[in-house]
Amino acid sequence: MKIEKQLKVTTALGLHARPAAYIARILQQRQSKVIFSYKKETVNARSIMGILVLSAHKNAVIDVLVDGDDADETMKALEEAFTNQFGER
Repeated sequence: MKIEKQLKVTTALGLHARPAAYIARILQQRQSKVIFSYKKETVNARSIMGILVLSAHKNAVIDVLVDGDDADETMKALEEAFTNQFGER
């Protein structure tokens, strides 16, 4: 199953190292392929360095593609992470 959504970055410093590591930890427990796209960059969301390459600032809107058997649960976990500011609140 493929799911595509746009998620908004709400953390004050954007997608920096802590949120990138938080996302990578979430995806370690999942099997789906997850791709983030922002501006002209497209990266594997399992890669902390890849996420940092996006240079996504506060209020940036990230295109998220999740593809796999657990796509629904994976997207829900990512939505919750973005909403809860990656545990930084």
